[in-house]
Amino acid sequence: MKHKILVTGGAGYIGSHTCIALHQAGYEVVVFDNLSNSSAEAVNRVSQLIDAPIEFIKGDIRDRKALQKVFSEHEFFGVIHFAGLKAVGESVAKPLLYYDNNVSGTITLLDVMSEFSMKRFVFSSSATVYGDPETLPIPENAPRSATNPYGQSKLTVECVLEDLAVADNDWSLVTLRYFNPVGAHSSGIIGEDPNDIPNNLMPFISQVAVGKLEKLSIFGKDYATIDGTGVRDFIHVTDLALGHVAALDYLKEQSGSKEGHSVGFLPINLGTGKGTSVLELVDTFAKVTEQDIPYQFAKRRAGDIASCYASADKAKTLLGWEAKLSIIDMCTDTWRWQSRNPNGYNAS
Repeated sequence: MKHKILVTGGAGYIGSHTCIALHQAGYEVVVFDNLSNSSAEAVNRVSQLIDAPIEFIKGDIRDRKALQKVFSEHEFFGVIHFAGLKAVGESVAKPLLYYDNNVSGTITLLDVMSEFSMKRFVFSSSATVYGDPETLPIPENAPRSATNPYGQSKLTVECVLEDLAVADNDWSLVTLRYFNPVGAHSSGIIGEDPNDIPNNLMPFISQVAVGKLEKLSIFGKDYATIDGTGVRDFIHVTDLALGHVAALDYLKEQSGSKEGHSVGFLPINLGTGKGTSVLELVDTFAKVTEQDIPYQFAKRRAGDIASCYASADKAKTLLGWEAKLSIIDMCTDTWRWQSRNPNGYNAS
């Protein structure tokens, strides 16, 4: 019998790629998404890629009755929780929206899960919970802080999960701290499709390359890094998706052991363990795609940090997972998606 997984936010960028990885690993997927920053077309294309239908339910994680209906109609092995708002600038402008959706919505989801005695949870967290890191690479036990409401909403949810694990030791709460997801499925059929002007570097680069945007702005050129631009741990979204499968497989092993014990609160970094500067990424993209990427330097953005990359040892030791795809793969796959889908999922 296949284990059934509820994927909240499964129509989004990382969620859609994870649905493919879950199917390939033998899991059955139910997607729950309000489509506020995603497209039902992404789910259609995932179905096309796996050659199987995916059950899609349009709903909001803040809607308790909608969640209760989903849990009453399905028996889930676990929940992967992607549904959340993720634009740093927007979070500064609209903090209440971010706390309502990301924090209150997650609490509603956990409460309904508890009601149905379904206590295996994989949370989509972020390296932003480390704030400006004291040491590099960043281990999971590094001090945590946040420099904006988006990061604070992720950190607050982590605190909720920690407290829940203390209060009820039946919970298995894996929090996956992503570094910088980029790339697209190697088919070029699904990828990152941001609303309006992209918030993240790679879609900005690719939209300049495809002619949608005139030039790239690089924020800051005087950081204490290899070339003065920010250094980040870029990870291919396909590797990231496989990290979620590895987390579920780990929970399956734990529940199938003699003791059948839960894992409590378990934070794990998902990154490559290597830093790449903004300029290095731009140059690699230009070489790989043979496209001109005009750029200009701009002032540093408030809250930005010089360098951020992961210690990925825990994921390898505990989950048997490590990132395999290179910066070249990330650029190649991004360009395949962007050049074939210049308007993203909107065909017009």
